[in-house]
Amino acid sequence: MSNQCSLSWVNRMQDIPQDAWDALAIPLKTPFLEWEWLNNLETSGSATPQTGWLPNHLLVWRDRQLIAAAPLYIKGHSYGEFVFDQQWANVSYRLGAEYYPKMVGMTPFTPAAGYRFLMAEGEDEAELTAIMVAAIDHFCDRHQISGCNFLFVDPQWQSLMEQQGFTSWMHHSYIWQNHNFQSFDDYLKMFNSNQRRNIKRERKAVEQAGLSLKIHTGEDIPKHLLSLMHGFYGSTCDKFWGGSKYLTKKFFEQLYPKFTHQVVLVAAYHEKYQTRPVGMSFCLTKGELLYGRYWGSYEEFDCLHFDACYYAPIEWAISKNIQIFDPGAGGSHKKRRGFPATPNYSLHRFYNPRLKQILRNYIGEINDMEQQEIEAMNSELPFTKKEIHLDLDCPS
Repeated sequence: MSNQCSLSWVNRMQDIPQDAWDALAIPLKTPFLEWEWLNNLETSGSATPQTGWLPNHLLVWRDRQLIAAAPLYIKGHSYGEFVFDQQWANVSYRLGAEYYPKMVGMTPFTPAAGYRFLMAEGEDEAELTAIMVAAIDHFCDRHQISGCNFLFVDPQWQSLMEQQGFTSWMHHSYIWQNHNFQSFDDYLKMFNSNQRRNIKRERKAVEQAGLSLKIHTGEDIPKHLLSLMHGFYGSTCDKFWGGSKYLTKKFFEQLYPKFTHQVVLVAAYHEKYQTRPVGMSFCLTKGELLYGRYWGSYEEFDCLHFDACYYAPIEWAISKNIQIFDPGAGGSHKKRRGFPATPNYSLHRFYNPRLKQILRNYIGEINDMEQQEIEAMNSELPFTKKEIHLDLDCPS
């Protein structure tokens, strides 16, 4: 195999043929590894060297055909990753070793499981993976990069990378699963009576505030709504994250029209302002998966966040036979609305021998503690006594 293929490192998605990349990415379940999304992050000024994300994508070619690829970034910080590795950085510095720069494999600013190497159908995945890992190790050694980290990985790919010597670190997301629901009322039936009343009350509060929710998808999305979405996103960043806005307005605008086929917007319209939404949530969909990504509102309306980000998308998901809904990072309040804590994993390889040994010595205990936390959170789910089977294998 190694005599038949060549490897290259590319610093811009624009320099990679879209058709060649998407031949590998489109068959995957996740939309976040497709060329259009990754390229937009770069060309919009969102994921660039200036923002601390140096694209460094690994490509594998055979006879001018792209047979494998890995979206990778060199980073000098840990912002926008949603895997909080500051404790490892602190340990590294105490050992007298530099933690940055590091290599990261993920879709920037996207805490959704599904990252993996892209492979052409019919290739020997284990052999190609070994070649790519060796290339990454060589690159990191040559450029004095402290480690390689893959975040929010595809669970099937995870085991393959563990065989390559990567160490798995458990985290959790909140994931909704469709238990053969035929309607929103079916979804409500899985809750105990108190929580059913609470959800109905929350949706009623939105209606009583003079708001109505409309879902815009695909070609029906007006272009101006994507520009407005950046404003809503920015207002939430300013309110809760100290102004940490990772995505530019250009990013949202450039989704139109080439990526709107996977966009779902839940717009809240007030009876006084029927043409301009007062709040909006932004989701992506592909196949049987739905991802909640961004949300914002210019005014405070009781329970609008719950309706626009959870209930309305769930109702839409049921109507479209969506099986998995990942509403985004954070928020233990999600579990009360039918999103059990669900494991996801990151993969790590440190090149400093002492840090590598500390990781291996303690990661089992760390993962056990995370598992206990997941079980404790899920023991408090407000479901009926009739058991709902929870498939806690992280979906991809």
